[in-house]
Amino acid sequence: MDRTQTSEKLIVVTGGSKGIGRAVVARFLRAGYPVAACARSAADLAILTTELTADVLDAELHTLPADLSRPDDCARFTAFVLALGRPVEVLVNNAGAFLPGRLQDEPADGSQLRQMLAVNLLSAYDVTLPLLPGLIARGRGHIFTICSTASITAYPNGGSYGIAKHALLGFTKNLREELKTSGVRVTAVLPGPTLTASWAGVDLPPERFVQAEDVAEAVFSAFSMSPHAVVEEVLIRPQLGDLG
Repeated sequence: MDRTQTSEKLIVVTGGSKGIGRAVVARFLRAGYPVAACARSAADLAILTTELTADVLDAELHTLPADLSRPDDCARFTAFVLALGRPVEVLVNNAGAFLPGRLQDEPADGSQLRQMLAVNLLSAYDVTLPLLPGLIARGRGHIFTICSTASITAYPNGGSYGIAKHALLGFTKNLREELKTSGVRVTAVLPGPTLTASWAGVDLPPERFVQAEDVAEAVFSAFSMSPHAVVEEVLIRPQLGDLG
């Protein structure tokens, strides 16, 4: 696509400094889109900006440190996005965190569930809602939520993370149903084990994992379809299957 056709359409990516988020940021920058991204670490965002603006000619990347498990940071980030004055073409809700464990072993005060809901579910809710009016008014745009195979499968050590990811898929399905007639597309992306920092130290070969770049390419491909079609769900697993 000609860069003159993309330069005014903003791509928004949460959790954009590493893993899948970083790969998505890079993919859209290479296609000529300006990108607004957030992550908790200012240092990681600085590295992201340095590396990607060096790799991609004329890359336009706007970043803001924000912890999206906090509602006030979600509000600060969406205000930052809206202040850029560009129509949001794509929102990729990628922010998330994983704490393994069994429900029966989690703190009795419910703090782990609340933490997992805040970062994996409420972050997407709190970022999406302020941006929705602009998408609906324009009658176009695409919202992606990066769910997980844990959104459809209960794992023995999934605990509250699995609950939150199931809820995120439910959020996405409801959003899709509501926005069908608006022109705004909604897609849930469900990757299996993906080779990111979350798996650092695991003694498994790279071929047992999905590559973050493959997830980013799936997002970009779904976005690139005509406005008459929507990929409602993308399920991506390692070729050799889930990890046992």
